[in-house]
Amino acid sequence: MDDKDDALLNVSRDIHDSEGKKSSRTCLLDSGEDFEMLEDGDDDIGDLPPLEDTSNGKEQSSQANNSVDIEAATDPSPSPPQDEWLDVLGNGHLRKKVLDAGGGPDSKPQKGQTVTVYLKTTLTDCTTVEEESNLSFTLGDGDVIQALDLTVQLMEMGEKALVEAAAKYAYGALGSSTPPVPPNADLILEVQLLSAADAPDLELSTPEERIALASRKRERGNVHYQRGDYAFAINSYGIALQITDASSRVDISPQEEDELLDVKVKCLNNMAAAQLKLDHYEAALRSCVSVLALQPDNIKALFRQGKVLALQGEYGDAVRILKRALKLEPSNKTIHAELSKLVKKHSEQKGAEQAMYKKMLGNPPDISSAQKPRGKSSWSLSWKWLFGATAVAIGGVALSVVIAARN
Repeated sequence: MDDKDDALLNVSRDIHDSEGKKSSRTCLLDSGEDFEMLEDGDDDIGDLPPLEDTSNGKEQSSQANNSVDIEAATDPSPSPPQDEWLDVLGNGHLRKKVLDAGGGPDSKPQKGQTVTVYLKTTLTDCTTVEEESNLSFTLGDGDVIQALDLTVQLMEMGEKALVEAAAKYAYGALGSSTPPVPPNADLILEVQLLSAADAPDLELSTPEERIALASRKRERGNVHYQRGDYAFAINSYGIALQITDASSRVDISPQEEDELLDVKVKCLNNMAAAQLKLDHYEAALRSCVSVLALQPDNIKALFRQGKVLALQGEYGDAVRILKRALKLEPSNKTIHAELSKLVKKHSEQKGAEQAMYKKMLGNPPDISSAQKPRGKSSWSLSWKWLFGATAVAIGGVALSVVIAARN
């Protein structure tokens, strides 16, 4: 390693501590030696937990609350000179410094391209938590933490950069088990952009490739969901749905069609759950309806549709939907509990409506008691008229007989 490399890799950084004071840390970063690829370590968390309670619509996505100005972050203005920090978002929480210059502004990757980077992630105490020699992801799709996704969009091909990221643009308040990052941990990323290529043409992709790609996007959405980043989860599910719905020029077998349909249904169901968390009731309802159009007896979709209708005050329709779900799965305790709660609310709603109508229309007299005497008198009068008419008729007949006898 020469003196220039030494100077670049011994980087002194001013870091704000929790009291707003500045402290100085120096981390010795490794040179560009051969790096061993780490195992992915990503667990398949599958579909979301069955029929969870998503009634807490007030809960918001932590990442959505920390929204960023993407256009500002990807401003194509000239890169700052080497050894100067670029404040990516203008808030001091995401900074980038060029260590080795790249191939010029025209070599910057574009959103939607598949990029490959070298990545080394360390904590502010210089503890290495992750190192990958060939990490590939789709730029701008939310496949990686925000700090990496945003800064790579600003890099030139071959450029090596140092990135300081506040926790909210990394793994946030929850931290991460893989890689092992503590809660609320700021990170230092050493990144080098190795390649960028256009995403594969979905029309020419094999069914296996589409299934695998859509599944990866769905799983990334699940990661966002479990972390409470519901807006990002919806984005990932949406991308997965676009992949499942894309037209294809490649023949597909019935089994592959079923696999794509399975991914699509899971994405729609999980999207509905995330939309419920953000109080996007109409969008969640559309997601449920889309599932039921594909699988009319899908329990999760029926349950969430009932939840949405209840949250919109449509208790009668909600009860009807949940009764249908319970008929399909009689032993489901979650449906039982929700249905019991909604039946009570529906009864209370009907009572409140009756009271409101009574108040609007006043207190009319007791119609039944007021009309009974008149009904009886009218009945008696009718019989008296009938008897009188009969007597007159009989009398007329008798008179005719007498007259005839006299003649």
